[in-house]
Amino acid sequence: MYPPELVAPMKSELTSAGFEELTTPKQVDDAINSEGTTFVVINSVCGCAAANARPAARIAITNDKKPNKIVTVFAGVDPEAVAQARKYTLPYPPSSPSMALFKNGKLVHFIERHHIEGRPAEMIAENLAAAFNEYC
Repeated sequence: MYPPELVAPMKSELTSAGFEELTTPKQVDDAINSEGTTFVVINSVCGCAAANARPAARIAITNDKKPNKIVTVFAGVDPEAVAQARKYTLPYPPSSPSMALFKNGKLVHFIERHHIEGRPAEMIAENLAAAFNEYC
């Protein structure tokens, strides 16, 4: 577990952009199983989350078509919520950071860490925007 004061700025990069922070398995279930589309960012303290994932997520939600819900869980901080989110992203292995788009509770698009590392935020955001355009 990371100290709250360490991760607070990393959390606020998404929550200040409108992402709802989920900290319990029930919150995860409710968000993902809601009608419509839900975009989930599994956040982390790593460099690729800071340089690529969080900026990409913030850019992507400026797309004209966007998910009904935008939420985030934080690996190493809220382990139960992250574990619950990862149940929904099976058969993909646990990966943080990662990003998932759900439609009516079904996983329709997933970006794993290895698709985030070394790629510019703009490229990741374009991938997400294409998924939003298709499913939202």
